[in-house]
Amino acid sequence: MKNYDIALVGFGNVNRTLAQIIGEDQERMAAELGFTLRVTGVIDLRLGAVIAPTGVDLSALLELEPGSTFAGLEGFRELSNEEFIRTVPADIVAEATYTNPADGEPAVSHVRWALESGKSVCTTNKGPVAFAAEELTRLAGERGVHFEFEGAVMSGTPVIRLAAGPLKGVGITGFSGILNGTSNYILGRMEAGLSQMAAIEEAQDYGYAEADPTADIGGSDVRLKVMVLAHELLGVRLASSDVATEGITGITAEMIEQARAESKRWKLIGTARRDTDGVVTASVGPRLLDDDHPLSGIRAATNAVTFHTRYLGDVTIAGPGAGRVETAYALLSDLIAIDAAERR
Repeated sequence: MKNYDIALVGFGNVNRTLAQIIGEDQERMAAELGFTLRVTGVIDLRLGAVIAPTGVDLSALLELEPGSTFAGLEGFRELSNEEFIRTVPADIVAEATYTNPADGEPAVSHVRWALESGKSVCTTNKGPVAFAAEELTRLAGERGVHFEFEGAVMSGTPVIRLAAGPLKGVGITGFSGILNGTSNYILGRMEAGLSQMAAIEEAQDYGYAEADPTADIGGSDVRLKVMVLAHELLGVRLASSDVATEGITGITAEMIEQARAESKRWKLIGTARRDTDGVVTASVGPRLLDDDHPLSGIRAATNAVTFHTRYLGDVTIAGPGAGRVETAYALLSDLIAIDAAERR
C-alpha cells in the first residue's frame, strides 16, 4: 500500500488535529483511501523542530504540556524554517502557519521552499494563493509535484474543486459569498441583542475570533479569499488594491434593528463579477440582504458562496468555514487529491 511521508509546518490547532487524525485513524484511512500517512517532521515557531525519518512519535507531541517545547523529544533539532522544509525527509509538506495579509508571508516562502525541494504542498493558507498562485503552480509543475489549497477559502467545504469539477463548463461569471465565519457569527449575535464588542468577546471565547479580530471584522480576511476565488474561478489576478474593502465595524445595533424591522439582514459579502466587457470588479463590504436572498439565512460561523453562472443561474453551497477539525479535513482532502494525481 502506498505511504506518504508528511512534514507539518506549524503545529497549531489545524496541523495538531491533522496529526491526531493520522495517529488515531490510520486503519480506517488505509481501508477507505488506499494509502497511509506518516509524519516524519514537525516545525513550529514556538515549539521548535523535530525530525524522525521512520516516523515522529505523535503521541509524545500531542501530550506535551502547555508551555512545553519539542526540546527533549527524540529527533529534536534547532533549524530555521527554510532549513527544515528543504531537508526534512518528506513527500508532502502540510503548511498551516500565519499569513501577513499584506504580502502572504511567511507562508509564500514556506510553499516555495517545499516545491523547490521536490515536495508537494497542501495548505490552508490564503496568502500563497492570493499573492503567488501562478508562480507556485508553475513551480510545482516544473518540479513534478503538486500544490493543493482547497482549505484556503471555506475550510473543509469544497469550493475550488466544486468549480473545477462538477461546475466546470457552466460559465461562471462571478460569485458572492459569506467568507468569514467570525464576522457572520458576530452579526448574528448582534441580531440577538448583543453589542458588537460583546459579540466579539463571545466569538473569542468560542475560538472563532483571534485575540486581535481586525482581519475578521475589518474585511482583510475576506479580501484575500476574494483574490483567491477570482483567480481560481475567473482566471484573474487581483491585487489587494483592486478589491474595495469595508468591514463590519460601522454596523450598529440600530442598523441591525432597522434591518430586521424591514425583513432584511446585514451580511459581510465578498464578491467579484466579470462584466460584458470582460472586466472583473471585486469588493468586500456589509450588504443589506432580503430574507429570501440565498445568503441571508446563513447562520453562526457558517460560510457560503453563490456562483453566478451562465447556464445554471445562481448555485449556492454552504458549509463550515472555520474550526480546527473542519480545516484539518481540508488538508486531508488535499492529500487525497495529491494521491489521485499520483495514480494518474
